[in-house]
Amino acid sequence: MIKSYPDQLFDELKLLAKFPEESHLEGLKIHNNADPTIIKAAESLFHKGMISQLDGGYLTDSGREMVEHLHTVLDTLANA
Repeated sequence: MIKSYPDQLFDELKLLAKFPEESHLEGLKIHNNADPTIIKAAESLFHKGMISQLDGGYLTDSGREMVEHLHTVLDTLANA
C-alpha cells in the first residue's frame, strides 16, 4: 500500500531540518513576512510540541529527538 502525505508535512520536515542539531542554545526566528508555508509549518510544529514558540524559538525535547531521526534519514539518503 502506498501512503500519501500532505505537502504541509514536508514543509514541517524542511523547517525542522533547518534547526541546528549541535546546540540546544540556538534556534530559529520565523519573521511575519516569511513565506506563508513556513509560517504555517512553524505554527503546526509549535502545536505538535516540537518547537517552543509559534514563530520558531528552540526545539523542545521531542523536537530534538525528531531532528536527530530526520538527520539520520537525510544523511543516509544523501550518502546512498
